[in-house]
Amino acid sequence: MRTLYQVDAFTKSPFTGNPAGVVLDADGLTDAQMLAIAREFNNSETAFVLTADGPDHDVRVRFFTPTTEVPACGHATVGTHFARAVEHGLASGTVVQKTGGGLLQRVEILRDADQLRIGMHQGPAEFGPELDQAQIGRLLRALGAASTDLAEDSPVQIVSTGHSKVLIELRSRATVDRLRPGGAALTAISHEVGSNGFFVFTRDVAEPGLLTWSRMFAPAIGIPEDPVTGNGHGPLGAYLVRHGLVLAPDGRLSFTGRQGTAMGRPGDVCVRVETDSNRRVLASISGDAVIAFQGQLHHS
Repeated sequence: MRTLYQVDAFTKSPFTGNPAGVVLDADGLTDAQMLAIAREFNNSETAFVLTADGPDHDVRVRFFTPTTEVPACGHATVGTHFARAVEHGLASGTVVQKTGGGLLQRVEILRDADQLRIGMHQGPAEFGPELDQAQIGRLLRALGAASTDLAEDSPVQIVSTGHSKVLIELRSRATVDRLRPGGAALTAISHEVGSNGFFVFTRDVAEPGLLTWSRMFAPAIGIPEDPVTGNGHGPLGAYLVRHGLVLAPDGRLSFTGRQGTAMGRPGDVCVRVETDSNRRVLASISGDAVIAFQGQLHHS
C-alpha cells in the first residue's frame, strides 16, 4: 500500500489555500495509473514522489492535473515536501528535486519550533513574447473583461520560471474578482500562444502586507481555475522587476501575494526576486501548508 496525503498549500487553515494530492513511494506506478490517481483526487495537481535516478538530485517528483502531466508545480511542490517532512520527521535543510520536465529545483524545509514552511527556488525567468493588440482583445473578452480594465504600462506577456503563464494586470481588485472566463475561448488562445495558464492580477490591494491580488485560469490542461499558484507568483515577481512596475533596488524584491479568495480558498504566497551578475532574474517562493487528510492507496 502507498501513503497518500492531501495537503492544503499556502495556508495554515484546512480547506483553504490550494489542495494538492501527494503520493509517497510512487515507484512502480505507470503513467496511466498516475493520471487515474490524479483524476480521482481531482485537485489541480497531484504529485508523485519517486526515487532519485542520478547523483545530482535527492528526489524526483512528477505532477499530473486530472487530464495531463505538467513539468512543474509550485503548490504541489510545497505540499510534497511538507508531507515528506511530516512523514519522515525531516529537520530544516535543502532538498534538490528533479521534476518530470527534467528541471532541477532547490527546495527548502524551514522548521521553527512547531512551525513548518516550505520554500522553492524556481528556474531563471524566461520572458516570452508580448501578446499583440488583437490577441489581447480576444483574451480580455474570454476573461469577461473590457479593454478599459487593463492596467496601463503593463504588457500582457508570457513569462516562465519552469511552467509558463500569460501575465495580465488589471486596474482593480473588483474587476479581477468579477471575472467569469470562458473555458473554450481561453483554451483556443492557449493553443495559439503556446501557454496554458492565464495569471490575472492587480496591485489595487487595500490590505496591509499584500502587494498583489490574483486569479489563475488554465482550462487547456483541465484547470478551470487554480486556487493559489506558486508557478504564477514566481513569474509575476520576475515580471514586476523586469518592467520596473515596483520599487526593486538592485533588482531585488520581496512581497506577498494573495490568491483564491474568489473560490473561497484564500492563500498567501511569499515571493523573493533577485537579479544576478548575469542579469538573470531569479525567483523563489515560500508558504505555509496544512494536512487535510492522510490515507492509503489500496489499488495501484
